[in-house]
Amino acid sequence: MNNIIYLDNAATTRISPAVRDVMEPYLGDFYGNASSLYGLGRESAKALAKARHEISEALNCEPREIYFTSGGSESNNWAIKSAVRFMERQGKRHIITSAFEHHAVLHVLEGLEKSGFEVTQLPVYENGIVRVPDLEKAIRNDTGLVVIMQVNNETGTIQPVCDIGAVTREHGIMFHTDAVQALGSVEVDIKKAGTDFLSLSGHKIHAMKGVGVLYINKKIRLLPFIEGGAQESGLRAGTENIAGIVGLAKAVQDAVNNVETKGKKLRPLREKIYREVMKLERVHLNGDYEQSVTGTLNFSFEGIEGESLLLMLDMAGICCSSGSACTSGSLDPSHVLLALGMPHEIAHGSLRISMSQYTTEAEIDKFLEVLPGVVDKLRAMSPLWEQIIKNS
Repeated sequence: MNNIIYLDNAATTRISPAVRDVMEPYLGDFYGNASSLYGLGRESAKALAKARHEISEALNCEPREIYFTSGGSESNNWAIKSAVRFMERQGKRHIITSAFEHHAVLHVLEGLEKSGFEVTQLPVYENGIVRVPDLEKAIRNDTGLVVIMQVNNETGTIQPVCDIGAVTREHGIMFHTDAVQALGSVEVDIKKAGTDFLSLSGHKIHAMKGVGVLYINKKIRLLPFIEGGAQESGLRAGTENIAGIVGLAKAVQDAVNNVETKGKKLRPLREKIYREVMKLERVHLNGDYEQSVTGTLNFSFEGIEGESLLLMLDMAGICCSSGSACTSGSLDPSHVLLALGMPHEIAHGSLRISMSQYTTEAEIDKFLEVLPGVVDKLRAMSPLWEQIIKNS
């Protein structure tokens, strides 16, 4: 596995050595249940409280506003389902979101529509960015919640969450942001952004899978998500994953502290990828190059199916992902790319490259050496490419 070039860090990341080190004692000697009264349990309870404090400090909120979850999808579900309960008490049934949110948001909202809520999806245009004037126009008297992610998971585009937060505060509307792809790449400051709910996931920032965070403004009462115990203030029952939570706290601190260092390292690599890939024939950058995180680029190649591109890169030992959902059993292209106004046939040929602090220049050079040959080979076998050339 040492020869693999891993360029799919928006999907998941390796656990960092520093995170492994802080987790290790809680995988061994300190295995107590944090709800137990004896010493071994109290050690776990202290670690839990310390992690909550460290994360709240890093995100600029209070410890009591931090709840531990299994990851971003659970946090998104919990936040939205709690928010609508709060909305109902105020007689509000209108929600505003964007057309390219994560499915952990969109599927929840689709379910709410079936139960009588109204959802407005804001356009994201060709550059993949929500426009604040569109949000202001969409607000109604019964609007109770705005749900806009901070960084898109496929294109890496950065949304104007601080401006959105200013609008929602002015109108007394709750604001939820999925910051899963943001932490470690841009500033995540809860008070500055004015969010009422914020979701994070550990495995996107070099912590382990299966642990995440939901921030909830102390003024809003959460709906219990899992009942049966007193954990997480009685709102999420189940014995806490102490090792995972301790590791998550370390990963959050490192992500917040290393934003500038990571950006400085990845910026020239990103520039090299963009420059070289755009030399290829009929290639499109998806999203906005300037207003995107430094670690992510998304391209579409005309005349190519995304899953074929992924498989051939995999044969060369390179791990990327596609905007196309074909590899998961669906023939539909990415809803994110369609939201940018891209035609189906071009959206099918997308490739997302996402780097981490561990990505090296040698790996990028190898990727750029392999990619043109793969593209040429696939196009040589493609009747679609022949038609594109004939019509050009």
